[in-house]
Amino acid sequence: MTEADSNDITEHPHDDKSRPYVCTVCDKRFTMKQNLTRHHKERHTGENVYSCTQCEKRFLSQSGLSKHRNMHTSKYKCTECGKCFNGITHLTRHRRIHSGEKPFECTVCSERFRLAVNLARHSRSHSGPKPHKCHLCDKAFRHSANLCIHMRVHTGEKPYKCHVCDKAFSQSGDLKSHMRVHTGDKPYKCSLCDKSFITSSVLRKHVHCVHSSRKPHQCPYCGMRFNTKGNLACHVRIHTDAKPCSCKHCSKRFTRRDQLKTHLLKSHNEGTWLTCRICEKKFDHNGNLKTHLHRHEGVKPYVCSECPRRFCTAGELKSHQLSHSDYKQFCCGICGKYFKRIPCVKRHFKRCSGVKPYICSECPKCFSTRTDLKSHHAVHSDYKQFCCGSCGKYFKRVSEVKRHFKRCSDKLVFSDI
Repeated sequence: MTEADSNDITEHPHDDKSRPYVCTVCDKRFTMKQNLTRHHKERHTGENVYSCTQCEKRFLSQSGLSKHRNMHTSKYKCTECGKCFNGITHLTRHRRIHSGEKPFECTVCSERFRLAVNLARHSRSHSGPKPHKCHLCDKAFRHSANLCIHMRVHTGEKPYKCHVCDKAFSQSGDLKSHMRVHTGDKPYKCSLCDKSFITSSVLRKHVHCVHSSRKPHQCPYCGMRFNTKGNLACHVRIHTDAKPCSCKHCSKRFTRRDQLKTHLLKSHNEGTWLTCRICEKKFDHNGNLKTHLHRHEGVKPYVCSECPRRFCTAGELKSHQLSHSDYKQFCCGICGKYFKRIPCVKRHFKRCSGVKPYICSECPKCFSTRTDLKSHHAVHSDYKQFCCGSCGKYFKRVSEVKRHFKRCSDKLVFSDI
């Protein structure tokens, strides 16, 4: 652990001090030259020459090492992660990271905070002038530093890059959280069950969704209850088939903004295609292209902590890790059946609710999911794309070839006997 860049604009966004010294590598700004020099050594050269004899941490200065050593002898030690503190007050504050406790509540918007200083900083957002305005949208900020960070939304600038998978982030805190995906570190432990999480926000969501019985927002169609208005609004679209995102060029409408963005690119050439340099396949998002390139190169930076398997994306790893657990946290609001994964409970719920918005263009049949409709389309076609690996026989559907393959392979076993 190294000393923080105390003058870094991203670490102190509510500070309007002049920062004339700029890092030529990542464009961070500092008030003093010595802070820039320290930052460059720490972040870009790795010259942390002072190492702790009790752990593997290294420091830029002798004073930083001395301060760190005191932590090993302190009697105020966290029982969850082993970190030590100089006093009971600091330990109490730290424990809230693991418990997800947020005792400080805003009287205006009811948002809660772990520290009083965070609440005080947040409270200023409800009052006072905001002279720093974004010239691209209507947002305004009290401090120029906040505006600088906000501008990255428009410019797409992501100066904080992961050295393992090349993923980039607009803020240093996001990179720090992301690195835990590669290291397997999960410092935020639920006090009600044995699950651990990468970030405190995921822990809070887990506690709120899994252990809290308070779900004040009820669906008027099926009675299913939700923790937030946003989750309820997304759910209701299943019943109403609402599509609030409309295309400005044609009459098509979409449920989500990302679907609209993809449509604008594919149908109206609004945007820029990204092309794979190996197979020339086109992508609408840079993240999708990077993942695709990883598959060409065989790069699998995400490692399962339970087995040796590796994956190209964090989503694939997360989905795989559920296979190591019997825990089913997602419940169908109609029949009460539990599932491990959100897509599974969503697909089941659509079938369970009886809503069938997907209509076959060849016959009057209707279906609850797009997958069911796609599978049904095979009835109207003579195309057989799925082949049995044992006998070479072709089938229209995956389910048919799976069922056949089981019988076919059993016959081969018995014939060998």
